[in-house]
Order: sequence, then C-alpha cells, then structure tokens
Amino acid sequence: MILIKEVGFKKHLMTAISFFLPIVVAAGFLLAIGNMLGGETIEDFKGAWSFADTMTTMGGYGLGLLPMIVSTAIAYSIADKPGIAPGLIVGMIANGIGSGFLGGIISGYISGFIVLLMVKYVRVPAWMLGLMPTLVIPFVCSFLAGMVMYYIVGTPIIWATELLTNYLRSLDTNSLFLYGAIIGVLASIDYGGAINKVVFAFVFALFSEGIYEPITVLILASMVTPFGLTMAFFIGKVIRKNIFTNQEKEALKTAFPMGVCQITEGCFPIVLNDLVKNVIATGVGGAIGGGLSMLWGADSRIPASGMFAIPTMTRPWAFVGALLIGSLATAVTILLLKKAVDPEAEVIVNKEEDDISWDELKIS
Repeated sequence: MILIKEVGFKKHLMTAISFFLPIVVAAGFLLAIGNMLGGETIEDFKGAWSFADTMTTMGGYGLGLLPMIVSTAIAYSIADKPGIAPGLIVGMIANGIGSGFLGGIISGYISGFIVLLMVKYVRVPAWMLGLMPTLVIPFVCSFLAGMVMYYIVGTPIIWATELLTNYLRSLDTNSLFLYGAIIGVLASIDYGGAINKVVFAFVFALFSEGIYEPITVLILASMVTPFGLTMAFFIGKVIRKNIFTNQEKEALKTAFPMGVCQITEGCFPIVLNDLVKNVIATGVGGAIGGGLSMLWGADSRIPASGMFAIPTMTRPWAFVGALLIGSLATAVTILLLKKAVDPEAEVIVNKEEDDISWDELKIS
C-alpha cells in the first residue's frame, strides 16, 4: 500500500532542509579546504592531479547536486517513495536549465503533488496495479512534471533568480545594512525554528548563485544568543548585576560551546524562563550583528558550522567583529531588561513525588 503523507508546504521544505544540510556542510568543507590548498576542479581524470584537486572536485560535486537533492527530498516528503524518481529526474532538469536551488525547490513540489494526485485519483485495472509503482507512476509523473518545468515555470524561475541576484549585488551601503538587519532578526528570534528554516532556504538560494553574505548573516544570527548570554554573565559580574539563576549558569556551560558550532538549542533553558525579554535581546543583537556582517562583506563559503566556517571567508575579521558587536548588543539589552536575581532567594527544591494511592481514586 502506498502511503501518502500530510500535505503542507512548510513541512515539506523543512524535511528537505534536514535532508540536504549535512550534504551541503560536508561538500562545503571539502571545497573550502581544497580551495585553501590551491586545488582546482579535475577535468581530465587520465592526467595527474593533487590531493587539493580531489578535495575541490568532491566539494563541487556535492554542491552541484543540491537542486536534485532538494527536489527529491520535497517530492519524497509529499508522496513518499513514489515521489523519489520524478523528484530526482525533474530536479536534474532544474539543474540542467540553470534554475538553481530555487528551481530545485519548485520542481520538488511540482513532482510531489503530481504523484500525489495520480495516486489518489487515478484508477487502473487490477492487472496494472503491479506496474504502478515501478513503471506507470515514475514514467508518467516524470513526464508531466518535466514538461511543466521545461515549458511553464523554468524560464520565470531563471528570470526571477537573475533579477534578485543582480538587485542584491547593486545595493548601496545603507541598503546592505538594512537587509542584513532584517535577515538577522528573522533568523535569530525563533532560535532555529520554522522562521529560521524559511530564511535559510531563501539565503541558500542566493548562496548557490554565488552571493555568500546573506547566509553568513544567518550563521551569525544563530550564534548571537549563546554568545550574548555568555557576555551578559561576565559583564554582570563586573557591574555586580546577576540576572542568572544557578540552573541558568549551568546551562551556559553547555550553551556557549554549542553556540560556537552554531547550535542555539543549548540556550533554551535560559530563554524559555523569560521568553519575551530574551527574544527582544536576541532581535537587537541579530539586527546589529547581521547588518554589520552584510555591510562589511563577511562571506562564508560554507552555509553552516559557526566558527568553523571562518577559515573559508575572505574577510574573517568582518564576521568576528560583527558577531562580537551583535553579541554585546544582546548582552547589554538583556542586562537592561531583566531584574537582578538575589542568590539568597533562590530555593532549589528536590522533592520526590508522593506515591499514588490507588485507593484514593474514585470513578463517578
């Protein structure tokens, strides 16, 4: 029996991001290390090549597959296994016509929904049921989705991508800071949640077109909270304003090293204790840090990994400077918003739960 999963645009995009992000990081590191060692893409495998060339070539292969990977992942999320073949083939079409990552996303939705409609509404004779998953669905759905991609949506996607790319490359300094601030706020205030993932899809589309600054802002925005809260702790010690409970101080010991790797979730024990004030502080830091990062041209050549992305940047000082200033803004804001915690007033109760007495239960 063919299982069809729940239809939902955001859900399928989140699934695709979880599929391709490890591939992107691995390929990005391979390419970055190869480039730093002076490697070049291997064109003729019959000749001689260096270790650096192999690294560069492997990374290029991985990043070149992204339209196909995201298309396949989205189609699979929509229509389960029947969506894999059409998603892969039409994703290759998106790559071949030059529609890039954005084209891969759209081809995945087209393929997945065509498969979904065919499985749900097309009825065939009993003797054809065995052919459906291996012949009819892959062939017919790949054909239909491919025609849509070639003749209907392919050209507009290419046009829109080129328009957006050229527009961002022509921005002046004031606009650069504004766009960086917007990306920084959106990417930071839900701490790696759905908004962050949607922003990631947008900035990664630009990344695949050779515009690296927006995704660098996203990397920074994901690090502002753990770095900012850690700064707030040490600044609080200097100015003698303690805003952290003992449990929150323990959480910081984990949150900061996780933040170095661009993992925000370690801050949840602190953030959730006073969500509104932390979101405000995070938004301030994300806006300032993101604006400066965009303005100064920090350009990570890999789309994730936090501080480990710095060696791939042509302006590492810009990223570090923007991260420190943004984190400082978060720290100052949270120190201003939150009241001091009296250590003497903290009471940590470790009480065992009373045993449930079944005799006390009454059924009306």
